[in-house]
Amino acid sequence: MTMMMFTKKTLLALFAALSCAGVLAVGALASTSGASPGASAGGTGSSPAGTITPQPAIHKTGVATWFGPGFYGQKTACGQTLMPGVVGVANRTLPCGTLVKVSYKGHTLTVPVLDRGPYSHIGADWDLTAGAAEALGVEETVRIGTRVVGSVPNTPTLGAPPQSLAEAATGGAAATAAAG
Repeated sequence: MTMMMFTKKTLLALFAALSCAGVLAVGALASTSGASPGASAGGTGSSPAGTITPQPAIHKTGVATWFGPGFYGQKTACGQTLMPGVVGVANRTLPCGTLVKVSYKGHTLTVPVLDRGPYSHIGADWDLTAGAAEALGVEETVRIGTRVVGSVPNTPTLGAPPQSLAEAATGGAAATAAAG
């Protein structure tokens, strides 16, 4: 049996090449998938058979602001009517209905993307509804942890206060029972 010996220099070169390839692949996905402000809120993220739709690069942490009182009664970009009890998040690039697990100071909440934004000039990545900010204990601009955990169909009631535990577990999306 022949054993291959790698020198320290060879291992470092291999590691560097693999690291650069990974960084370049992530950068390429991020640069090809960014949407401009005001982009269409619709879409399911599906693509024609045989093609892959790149997903935006989502930071594990980001700056979050919150919005609400001045917008109550207005429609979000995804079609929901914003009210005090609506729990969700705005993001410039994720499709409506994307579920995002948000964490802040020991609080964790899974919320759907309901709107586009934030459009503040402070460089925020996320805009929480007042209901989501309250549930997380957010009272000002803060740094949050985020992770995309799935998606649900975008409906006019998405993010509304849940009527059941099943809805609460799916970010406000109504659970459907399979006919059997």
